[in-house]
Amino acid sequence: MAIIVDKVQKRRDIALSCVKLFVQGGIGHLTISEVAKKAGIGKGTFYDYFKNKEAIVFEILNILLEEHSKGKELKISQASSTREKVKMFFDFYSNNEDKELRQIYKEYISISLSNPNKEMVDFQSKCFNTYSSWLKNIIQDGIENKEIIPEALNLSKGLYYFGDGLFFNFSTTNVIGDIKKEIHFYVDSLFDLIEVKK
Repeated sequence: MAIIVDKVQKRRDIALSCVKLFVQGGIGHLTISEVAKKAGIGKGTFYDYFKNKEAIVFEILNILLEEHSKGKELKISQASSTREKVKMFFDFYSNNEDKELRQIYKEYISISLSNPNKEMVDFQSKCFNTYSSWLKNIIQDGIENKEIIPEALNLSKGLYYFGDGLFFNFSTTNVIGDIKKEIHFYVDSLFDLIEVKK
């Protein structure tokens, strides 16, 4: 009797077996042979599941972001104020537990900036819509709870741009020393302006 392979699970298993490899070496210097060896498969099998190294980075990012979002949602729900929820929303850019995900995200951004394709553009657009809507909902809840002024809703998209922009500048320059400190300073300054005065 033939063995039935769950191709979706196998693809996922191959991708997850290579996370450390991409985090340590980056995509530029890795060969398909190294990736296949790390995954415990042959090169031919690699090509049964992925068309190139970039595709496996994309798969890893998809898997890790899905897991990350579940943990992030729980942490945000436990924060006591809208100010703290927003800080927690941006915690991805500085916490230790997401270090590998940030590295994979940087690899992905590098690939998508230098060689974008429709799948990457669609994925990035989906991420933008998902995370900016999430931040908008946090702000909306703060307004409904009378913590912040209604006009704050107009700032939610710009606040999302701020976080991503700060991360890219932190990753590509030596201008920002402590990203967590910068985020907290900005969020605190903004909330000093938009919180309802008691």
